[in-house]
Parts: sequence; C-alpha cells; structure tokens
Amino acid sequence: MRTSYRTAYGPPDVLTVREMPIPEPGPGELLVRVRAATVNRTDCGALWGKPYIFRFFVGWPRPREVATGTDFAGEVVAIGSGVTRFATGDRVMSFHDHGLGSHAQYLRVSERRPIVRIPDGVSLEAAAASMEGAHYARNFLRCVPLKPGDAVLVNGATGAIGSAAIALLKNAGAIVTAVCAEPHRAAVAALGADRTIDYLRAPFTAQLEGETFAFVFDAVGKSSFGESRPLLAKTGVYLSSELGPRGENPFLALIAPLMRGPKVRFPVPTDIPQSLALVSSLLAQGVYKPLIDRRYALDDIREAFTYVNSGQKIGNVLLTFD
Repeated sequence: MRTSYRTAYGPPDVLTVREMPIPEPGPGELLVRVRAATVNRTDCGALWGKPYIFRFFVGWPRPREVATGTDFAGEVVAIGSGVTRFATGDRVMSFHDHGLGSHAQYLRVSERRPIVRIPDGVSLEAAAASMEGAHYARNFLRCVPLKPGDAVLVNGATGAIGSAAIALLKNAGAIVTAVCAEPHRAAVAALGADRTIDYLRAPFTAQLEGETFAFVFDAVGKSSFGESRPLLAKTGVYLSSELGPRGENPFLALIAPLMRGPKVRFPVPTDIPQSLALVSSLLAQGVYKPLIDRRYALDDIREAFTYVNSGQKIGNVLLTFD
C-alpha cells in the first residue's frame, strides 16, 4: 500500500509517500480501505508540532505515527477476532485529534476507537469532510447556554469549523449572522446562515456597530475579545478557536467568573464519540452538507498541506486514494 511517511516534525518537505505492506488486523481490530480523508488544521499542528504543547499528545520527541492524518472514510475489508461492532463491507468513518495515521490506502484501527457507520446515501467524501470541523464546532456550542432564537455571530464562516458551526447552530434554532467574503456568500447561505457580512468591505465590527449578539464564535481566530466585546449583550460570550493575541483567551476564560458583562470561554474539545454520533445523525437527515474546497491525490500531499496552512481554504480539503 502507499502511505504518507515522516519521522520528524517540520514543514511539508519532511513528508514522503512510501510503499509499505498492508497491515493485518489483530484481535479487536479492523482493516479499513481508506477512500477519503481531510488535510485540516489539526493535521497541520501534528505535522509541524506546533504549538509545542501539541507534541505531548501526538508524540514527543518525535511523532507517534509516521503517517499523518486524523480522520478517514472508507470500507472495512477485514476484521480480527473478537470484533463485534462491525463487519466486512461496512462503510465507516472516524476522527481522532491526536492522530490516526489515516493518510494511507489502508489503515488498521481498533474497534474501540470512535468509529461510526456512514449513513446510507451519504458519500464517502462528504463523510470524511464532516468530522474535524463539526467536532470543534460542537464543543463551541457546549460552552454556552444556547437557546432557540439566540442571535449568534460566526466569524470565519467558510472554514471547516465555521461552516460546521452554522449547520449546528441552525439545527439548534439560532439566528446566525455569518462573516465571509462576498464570493462565498451563496455557499454560506446554503449552510443556513440568515445573513452574511462581507469582511472585504470593512471590518465586521464596524458593519455591525449598534447590534448585539448572545454569542460571538470566532472560528478562524482572526478577531479578539476586545474587538468583539461591543457586539456582545451584557450576558454575551465570546469564543475563539485560537489562543488569541498574546495567548489571552485561556486566561480570560479562567477569570471569567470575576468579570462583569460579556465573558470569554475557551472550548476544550472532548467527547469525540458524541461528536461523531451528532454528525452521523445530521448527515442522515440531510441537514449538514460539509463544504469541500479541493481534492488532492496522495502523491500531492505536500501541496495539500501547503495550501491548508496558507489559511485560504474554503471548508475542507480532501485527500483521495483511488
């Protein structure tokens, strides 16, 4: 089989594509033929080993997995003894933010990992593109007392996290204002956004002056609590997918009980099984259709990582293996 390969942290130049034997599933394990996977922000963190603390989760002093990849969609082609949840031929999808080594044509994985069946009628590409962003978006929502009718602002609406957040917010009954570039307005509206703001015209904070929101979700990490605070109601909450200027967001979240007015909460992503269960349900209902930007072959994995790291992707970037 062909697989991505690296033995050290670094830029995409450390990656190669190698031929390796197809693994045999052991007791309690599945052998999956991977059909699609994403190259995402989590993968970039695992490739570069940045921020440095990430290495304590994905391997120190060198990567635990020689192959990159945190998610996959594919078919079970063999099972080991004792497997009870899955059978040969099942279409399955999985995500783990500490790395699966899934940028490979075949993957051996324990059935104890967070894995779910792909709903009928959902493509393998859509399944692969649905997990990473939705997991982090769901953890945004878990941080706040969201109610139907709440006004929510999503900055970075075309990213994997932001686009998934729109779908999840609309499913929860929120009224969503999404910040994106004008060329992507139709795609964001199709996700369910009630209104879009073109940040290329002027900063979204200036365009929305005088309005207030229950929550501001910065899914791209390009704003700050200080900039967004005037847009928040007195009991409003600001959340960001990044640490913020000078790493302030975790600190502001810690002192939130001492603050008057709007507060910061910093989502710590947990409970991947519940995220996959939610994603599977929304995919089956047809209310969540993840954005797909580009597709790359495995041989072009360096180019895929370079593009994702540029911050220009819209939704998800896929690796395909056929």
